[in-house]
Amino acid sequence: MVQKVYVTYNEVWAFSIHKLCQASAEKILNDFQPNLIIAIGGGGYVPARILRSFLKRPGTPNIPIQAIGLSLYETLGTDGPVEEPGTKVTRTQWLDLSSLEMSNLIGKNILIVDEVDDTRTTLEYAVRELEKDVETAREQSGKGAQRTCFSIFVVHNKDKPKRGHLPSDMIEEKRYLAAKTVGDVWICYPWEATDIDEHDKLAESQPS
Repeated sequence: MVQKVYVTYNEVWAFSIHKLCQASAEKILNDFQPNLIIAIGGGGYVPARILRSFLKRPGTPNIPIQAIGLSLYETLGTDGPVEEPGTKVTRTQWLDLSSLEMSNLIGKNILIVDEVDDTRTTLEYAVRELEKDVETAREQSGKGAQRTCFSIFVVHNKDKPKRGHLPSDMIEEKRYLAAKTVGDVWICYPWEATDIDEHDKLAESQPS
């Protein structure tokens, strides 16, 4: 049976999404220096928005957030809402290149945000496809060798073998940050709850 872990926005320190984002913000500012956040939907939307508040510095504008939608999970039977990772990434939403102007991303530091690194398949897809799109824009714009630097932030990393792989330079340059590493458990996030009061009660009753 899949072990469930209930995480909250702010109640329990060990699994508080808000505080995990807060604790990670200084390192992200110092090491990644993002000009743009790209949230992977749907789990990356809330962490990205929370994180942006902690990345804001007096006298500087808010870091823009763009969104992409990628789906990997599949429902397990009919005995509950538990899902399992699938094998194929489905692109449900992508950057609107006509409004974002892809050439504006060239030479920038871009932070990709998701809630959990499970099999790493989704992250691999996101990095590969975004790098491909930016490289195409760079070639078309004639901006030369300006480097676009992608980094990753996830709230939780599951300590398990990964199917997906990230670029070697990203790992070597430590452009991957997980706020907390957990076991191979099913993490129940508050934005997935249909009864938030019941969700919080379950979070409070589980061992810390």
